[in-house]
Amino acid sequence: MSLSSVNSVAESGWRERGGERSEPERDRQLDSTAAPGSQPAAAIPDPQVVPKVAKAKRRRFSASDKQRILAAVDQAEPGAVGRILRREGIYHSQLSKWRQRRVDGISAGLADKARGAKGPNAKSLQQENQKLQGENARLRKELSRAEIIIEFQKKAAALFETTKVTEES
Repeated sequence: MSLSSVNSVAESGWRERGGERSEPERDRQLDSTAAPGSQPAAAIPDPQVVPKVAKAKRRRFSASDKQRILAAVDQAEPGAVGRILRREGIYHSQLSKWRQRRVDGISAGLADKARGAKGPNAKSLQQENQKLQGENARLRKELSRAEIIIEFQKKAAALFETTKVTEES
């Protein structure tokens, strides 16, 4: 530290103030633990506590809602489409998809679709049937081989029994 900086600290009266800062003390407490006789804790919220926000739910439109919105957009003037979209809380991309499905003639496409795993369809059942039939044929072939081997072992055992008996006599 240079001599000039030491002199400036001494001139500022830092030692007389006991090393305190020049900022005034704050009257209120920042945390939620209030001293007795002061303001209640609810008046000064704790800045560390964040309120828990509920998770947003996915909006689902029924077929009648989609048809109603599409009809309103079809009848609207060119500048009013944005107002309808904001009022209903939907995006233009959703509107485009609904229009495309309507043009394609898929009335069922406007209805709600079940989410999640789908049940077995005809193609998967046919594939499973073919797989099981192939496995059945493979197992039958393996069984016939095993039966042939067992028959051979029986004949060999009978042949050895007869040769033992003839050697002993």
